[in-house]
Amino acid sequence: MEPFYPAEMQLKNVIAYDTTPFVSLSIEEVVKALGEAIVLVVLIMFLFLQNLRATLIPAITVPVVLLGTFGVLSLFGYSINTLTMFAMVLAIGLLVDDAIVVVENVERLMGEGLSPMAATRQSMSEISSALVGITLVLSAVFIPMAFFGGSTGIIYRQFSVTIVSAMVLSVLVAMTLTPALCASLLKAHNGQTPSAQRGFFGWFNRTFERASAGYERWVGAVLRRWGRSLLLYGLVLVVMAVGYMSLATSFLPDEDQGILLAQIQLPVGATDSRTQAVIKQFEDYILQQPDPPHSSGRDSQCAEQSGGGEKCSQPFTSSQVSQRRR
Repeated sequence: MEPFYPAEMQLKNVIAYDTTPFVSLSIEEVVKALGEAIVLVVLIMFLFLQNLRATLIPAITVPVVLLGTFGVLSLFGYSINTLTMFAMVLAIGLLVDDAIVVVENVERLMGEGLSPMAATRQSMSEISSALVGITLVLSAVFIPMAFFGGSTGIIYRQFSVTIVSAMVLSVLVAMTLTPALCASLLKAHNGQTPSAQRGFFGWFNRTFERASAGYERWVGAVLRRWGRSLLLYGLVLVVMAVGYMSLATSFLPDEDQGILLAQIQLPVGATDSRTQAVIKQFEDYILQQPDPPHSSGRDSQCAEQSGGGEKCSQPFTSSQVSQRRR
């Protein structure tokens, strides 16, 4: 509209109530969390696999699955927003599971003397049904969220579609791309057991084996005293139920978007000039604060909404709170 204003009026458009900075900051934080999740997943895989080639295989599948998920979102007409990006972050840990299962089983068979090609073929014949079953179970958890009604369904539908599509693409990649990478990238073992290694990985393997042995002993003790274990489990369920009922409920969590909303209500019969004077006092007070707002405005719908007429005003100010949260 600004180009059509008369030149002598010197008018300029100013967006007083702008939520773009908050949304942009939220997307940036989620993208940052997505990158951190990918890095952490790769480091943890390398810590346990202790093989750069084996770690590279699941790492390659991550961008492939994410790219396919973006394509699915485009087909459904969804956008990149905080809900879809949050689903991406959550799906990172799930989508590498399928590739890790394939790589781990191939590594185990190679430790028995098979070549990478033979180990890959035997591995896929053993775990293909398990991969499909895992995906179906996880999808059965998230798919019903896409059929919620009302505003809740609108919020969770994009989240559900994102995470389910990522998991389905993950199992497809695990049954096609991952075996090809295993057969071509992995090399035969030298026959050394993990606990016999030296350095940091040797210490980690020995420590992990001791922790595993201790966990097995603890599980055996729990199974031998199953009555006490069931009683303890029942107590945990009771505490969980009490905690669930005692927690406060809300539709969405409160967020600081850097917007201050106020309502000014004068006595009946107050004139517009008196209302403007009170608004001026409010603006002067806000501008005297240590962090003054960079924009402000007045809701012209106050009279229609509350019936206050000239004696009513709903000013709002926008500050740099969301920018300072960096």
